[in-house]
Amino acid sequence: MRLRGAIRICALVFSGVLCGNGLARAAPADFIHADGARLVDGHGDNFAVKGINLGNWLVPEGYMFKFKRALSPTEITGLFDTLLGPEAAASFWTQFRDVYIAREDIDFIKAAGFNTIRVPLDWRLFVEPGDGGQLDGTARFDGSGWTLVERLVQWCHDAGLRVILDLHAAPGGQTGVNHDDGPGFPLTFYVPRYRQLTIALWQKLAAHYRDETAILGYDLLNEPISPYSDVDYLNPRLEPLYRDIVAAIRSVDSNHAVLFGGAQWDTNFAVFGRPFDKNAVYTYHKFWPNPTRDALQEYVDFSNRWKLPVLIGETGEFNNGWNEKFRRLNERFGIGWIFWPYKNLDSDLSVVSIQNPVGWDLIANAGSAASAPLPTREEARRILDAYLEAAKFSNVRVNVDYLTSLGLVAP
Repeated sequence: MRLRGAIRICALVFSGVLCGNGLARAAPADFIHADGARLVDGHGDNFAVKGINLGNWLVPEGYMFKFKRALSPTEITGLFDTLLGPEAAASFWTQFRDVYIAREDIDFIKAAGFNTIRVPLDWRLFVEPGDGGQLDGTARFDGSGWTLVERLVQWCHDAGLRVILDLHAAPGGQTGVNHDDGPGFPLTFYVPRYRQLTIALWQKLAAHYRDETAILGYDLLNEPISPYSDVDYLNPRLEPLYRDIVAAIRSVDSNHAVLFGGAQWDTNFAVFGRPFDKNAVYTYHKFWPNPTRDALQEYVDFSNRWKLPVLIGETGEFNNGWNEKFRRLNERFGIGWIFWPYKNLDSDLSVVSIQNPVGWDLIANAGSAASAPLPTREEARRILDAYLEAAKFSNVRVNVDYLTSLGLVAP
């Protein structure tokens, strides 16, 4: 993991103060922060979030490969191990993460008019098991995720984009469905070592990025506690976990906003009491509601009651007419938005679309039915190599009407 050592040795945070190597450290004025119900920049000017989610990059989801059975990252990885063999599959994922989101994608996102990206993270890319393969105090905070995110953040810093780090898949699973890459139960709340590892991971991330102005904030848990779980037991445990994570973050980072998603797919704000952090944003997710005021009234009321910012962290995947209406509705009430997703396979419901490579139906069928015939490894390698080529920014299709529905332009 590459740390910005020159920045780490700075002791003061005020504009004009120099680090030990003579480089000026970023001033607090450069960070986005909460100011009443608004997010503002260092000059006090309103920062209206216009964002997009980098779904499927570090947290693969089955539907974005057209799979109906292999849905979670672990299931998808297992399928590709079968199709290619473990060694070739590992090489595929290295190439996938290099081409799925590259500098060209980030520059395009900026040129289109977005100002923020939200990056779903899987804890497994940031933690290596410790002694005897245990996830305990001997676990190491290492893995490919650190390098990948560091590279992304630098690209965004250069482009003038802000980044929200989103723990989409927490240790043990915080949701209880496939996209948290857990066992189907929100064990983050049940198993103490998973809870402690979640807190420790956020502390490490915050320590690493405390001085990085490109980071807007930390989205602590994506869509915690599905409605299929024991909500009466779990819901009262969400805010206490947030408090413990924030305490760990604030011990190393006082610069960045923390984002709190509601229970039950980030919809339920009734689990929250009086706000406990002065630089907090509360985030809700909704897909396909009627684009009328009643769809977000409770979030507007929450913002007005406590005088704090509310953000919609995921929405979209319906149609462009709905996109425009729902976007404008949120903007009307001063709510920033982050649509989902930036890139998808053979879809009009994303910013850019990957074209289906020849033979993709063989891969899609393998991930959809237990009895589906598998292509040979040579065939699978050829098809997946073609997918990697198609996923490069130079080969995707830009969905111009999608960008227009967001009030943006195709560069």
